Amino acid sequence: MLPTTAAQAESAAPTSVAVQAALPLNDLPDAPEGPRGPGGPGSDGQVTIDLGDLTDKPSTSVTVLIALTLLSLLPAILLTCTSFTKVLVVLGLTRNALGLQGIPPNQVLAGLALFLSLFIMTPVLGDMNDAGLQPYLDGDKSSAAAFDDGVEPLRAFMLDNTGDEELTLLTNVAGRDLPDNRDEVSLTTLVPAFVLTELKQAFIIGFIIFIPFLVIDIVISGALMALGMMMMPPVMVSLPFKLLLFVLVDGWALVITSVVSSYQ
Repeated sequence: MLPTTAAQAESAAPTSVAVQAALPLNDLPDAPEGPRGPGGPGSDGQVTIDLGDLTDKPSTSVTVLIALTLLSLLPAILLTCTSFTKVLVVLGLTRNALGLQGIPPNQVLAGLALFLSLFIMTPVLGDMNDAGLQPYLDGDKSSAAAFDDGVEPLRAFMLDNTGDEELTLLTNVAGRDLPDNRDEVSLTTLVPAFVLTELKQAFIIGFIIFIPFLVIDIVISGALMALGMMMMPPVMVSLPFKLLLFVLVDGWALVITSVVSSYQ
């Protein structure tokens, strides 16, 4: 059987070669192609980059970054560029004049001062929003122009409520020449001058508030001395009379009215 099989294999080999030779060239497998060269400007290999609708408005990420920056600077701006410091000092002096150590608590005074400051600064904040923030968000102004126009209402508010003595003091301390016009004062000089003016006016209001309560303390002390009750603390006796006087004259309304009306 082995010789026969070998013979059949030898006879089949030429036949397969002949069949492959008889096949047409189109039926043969294609040879692998190499990499194509770069196409010209009119070829199908053009690359198109779609940037979307480009506008002058700041993106959401830029807006969030600006908001976070303002929030980080908000405590410093609140203390130095608004009426918060003056209102808080006046409320604290009122509490001390009444002889109350922890009533109302500091948190209550700070909250009341915050919302009174917001009430006083609402027109200024509205002007800042209309002049700087909204035009920038709408894409009508650049960041630099929006900052300059937005700060101008706050600058005008501080100039209107800053004394000439404080401006002169800070200018002399800085070693600068006095400007011919108040509008030419720089922000680095205006801000501390505004804070000094606020503290000065707060102390003046506090002094006026202290006078009637001081009179009550003197009268109560003299009465206790005349009665021979020198061992009784005058503060314990005078506190009810102070509270009664403060309520009868509507003290909170007087204090808040005097503070709010002190701003131009």
